[in-house]
Amino acid sequence: MLRSFQPIADEQSRILILGSMPGVESLRLQQYYANPRNQFWKLIFALFDLDPYEDYEERILFIKNQHIALWDVIERCFREGSLDSKIREEQVNDFRGLFMRYPTIKTVVFNGGKAYETYKKWIGFGTIPNLTFHKLTSSSPANTKRYEEKKREWSVIGDILKVSSSVLNLH
Repeated sequence: MLRSFQPIADEQSRILILGSMPGVESLRLQQYYANPRNQFWKLIFALFDLDPYEDYEERILFIKNQHIALWDVIERCFREGSLDSKIREEQVNDFRGLFMRYPTIKTVVFNGGKAYETYKKWIGFGTIPNLTFHKLTSSSPANTKRYEEKKREWSVIGDILKVSSSVLNLH
């Protein structure tokens, strides 16, 4: 049985990006989105017109400074390889506990269809009030959509951060 990671979040987090389950390389290195072919870090840093930092801890500090949290929908499962289609017997993470601990999170962004479908099936969109949800194309190398198309789609994260920053500055 595979186990996902602890969430990367703090009291300043406003957006939670949810994957399905870390892939083989991520599990081996104990790092979110460790496969160099996964475009996650490139997409996130592109929101701020930057190239991704090489150091993982610096990447984590960067997203925290941008009020972005990371986690996976699935806490544990069986899977051979890294493909979401191979996931079986999934058990989901404790989202009620996460949202109680970090009430500043108001937006959930799904990194791909498996994360979205699993959350929908096991948690549902109405169980935790005052959240908005966005399903994005997966950053995985298994998704063949062109990078520029993904980048355009993922820009919604930057838009949300800009809006929530301007709202916060009004108070």
